[in-house]
Amino acid sequence: MKKSIQYVCISLLLIFLYAPILILVFYSFTNAVMIGPARGFSLDNYVTLFTTPELLSMIAGTLILAFVVAVLSTLLGTTGAIGAFYSKKHVRGALEMANEIPVVNADVVTGFSMCILMIVFFKIGKDTYIPLVLGQTALCAPFVYLSVMPRLKQMDGQLYEAALDLGARPFQALIKVVIPQIIPGIISGFMMAVTLSLDDYFVATYTKPATFDTISTYVVNATKGSQTSIKTALWALSAIIFVIVAGVVLSMNSHVSKKEQEDL
Repeated sequence: MKKSIQYVCISLLLIFLYAPILILVFYSFTNAVMIGPARGFSLDNYVTLFTTPELLSMIAGTLILAFVVAVLSTLLGTTGAIGAFYSKKHVRGALEMANEIPVVNADVVTGFSMCILMIVFFKIGKDTYIPLVLGQTALCAPFVYLSVMPRLKQMDGQLYEAALDLGARPFQALIKVVIPQIIPGIISGFMMAVTLSLDDYFVATYTKPATFDTISTYVVNATKGSQTSIKTALWALSAIIFVIVAGVVLSMNSHVSKKEQEDL
């Protein structure tokens, strides 16, 4: 009886999470102009998506931005996690508390404060990408820290000192001993940074150049317009993003499972 209740609860949770996405995927393959009666199978939304220069430019710009932000966030988050891990206990506690504040802070606060800091305080114009990149990096780096730190805590803390005792230089010990131990956490943090950058709306709204749009800002602006073909093409874009994310997650989980079986 308990197992039946558990299965029912899990099923309801999965339906609640995935039913809206699957409905959107379904309608991306129809001629419907709104969620309602389907008008038959069609690939028009995907054709519009891949043949509209405006959409292709927006997607390419968003992906480039996400990659740059993810690289910077991974470097900062990983470096911060390693530094905190090898610091004294009270210093590590202070750093972990400081890292938690941006995580729980509202994105709109981060975006608006970054706008004031970069544009008003440092006089960096919004016609550059610097405020946008730095703003999203400030948003994503704490999550990379949270992904890397558990891997460091699972690692034997004396490996670094042992490498030094055996003659390795500090940088060699870091690259050849510590980094290989935390690679899964670094990869997870990088993927999370990419996802957060793609998903971000508030920071991008306050810091992006006027002529540049990310997927999030473009979708919000498109829903206010009257171009129905663009709106429905965004259904196709959402479906593609979902399939790619699901494929990456399944692939990573499969790789981890195989590695655990090999270790056993």
